[in-house]
Amino acid sequence: MEHKFRIGDSKVLESRETVDGTMIRRRRESSDGHRFTTYERIEMPQLTVLKRSGNQEIYDREKLLLAVKRSVGKFFSSELEIEDVVNRASDILYSYGVDQITSKQIGEAVLDVLAEVNEVAYVRFASVFREFKTLEDFEKILKEQKLKDDGRVTDLEGLPRSSRQGGVAGGKNLAGPVREV
Repeated sequence: MEHKFRIGDSKVLESRETVDGTMIRRRRESSDGHRFTTYERIEMPQLTVLKRSGNQEIYDREKLLLAVKRSVGKFFSSELEIEDVVNRASDILYSYGVDQITSKQIGEAVLDVLAEVNEVAYVRFASVFREFKTLEDFEKILKEQKLKDDGRVTDLEGLPRSSRQGGVAGGKNLAGPVREV
């Protein structure tokens, strides 16, 4: 028999903030004794995504989460690590302070986070996102990562630069604040 949970008819047994501080987890009990968990998340303003095709759609964090899971999820040991990547990428996107972002900016934000947390996932994601065609493309990105790790960040000739380097669209800097790695 399926049980219908109604938040209004329940009482909160326990509330706690999630480890990353982005949600509140609440354990609840319905009037007939069934227990369930709810999560409360801050609702961010809507961002519009300008796709490569020129179409527009509303930014969907869950869609990004599924894409990251599908593309590089196997390089992480837990669901929480993937959630953290998506949360950090979303924070970057919202930090731009604009209503519209491009799909390229979303990919670059994910790359920025992956570069910090998992180099193998970074290379895998970059190879698809930046459409690597040759072994040289892989060699360039590996060399760039090595230089970053050594503290010598440079712009390698021919290698696409990350959104961290900035970008101007319509007279506005849509790339967001510069972050040192």
